[in-house]
Amino acid sequence: MFSGSKIADLEDQVNSNMAKDTFHNIVRKSLEKEGWVITDDPLEVEVGGVEMYIDLGAERLLGAERLGEKIAVEIKSFVSPSNLSVFHLAIGQFFNYRIALEVQEPERVLYLAVPLGTYRDFFRKQFIQLVIQRSQLKLIVYDPVEEVIAEWKK
Repeated sequence: MFSGSKIADLEDQVNSNMAKDTFHNIVRKSLEKEGWVITDDPLEVEVGGVEMYIDLGAERLLGAERLGEKIAVEIKSFVSPSNLSVFHLAIGQFFNYRIALEVQEPERVLYLAVPLGTYRDFFRKQFIQLVIQRSQLKLIVYDPVEEVIAEWKK
């Protein structure tokens, strides 16, 4: 039998997972609206016996005879009570994914996708900007209400 607090914890976890799935689908649709073709959902990368799964792989052709752009996108919803904890996790994932992509798919550029509200409220803080700059983090800022990419931060 579950106690009331365990049920509440389970409900929070389900709601969090549903939000993550919702944001994942919003970013996917937003990329497709901008002409990106989703090639992998998720993008599996294996390096040195370690498997990693980046949320999305996508590419966009740059003309009939030119090679296209390839990106990998790790999506964060920031629905946790602590944005800083989610940010710590995201930076660690980003660092590992970037190294793995350098080995397996060096032509693919890695982005971290974050919601517009979180970008405005958290990612503009001076310390967070310093971390972004020093880690050379590339961002996709998405608007979960309008379901569009609000900004690319390269």
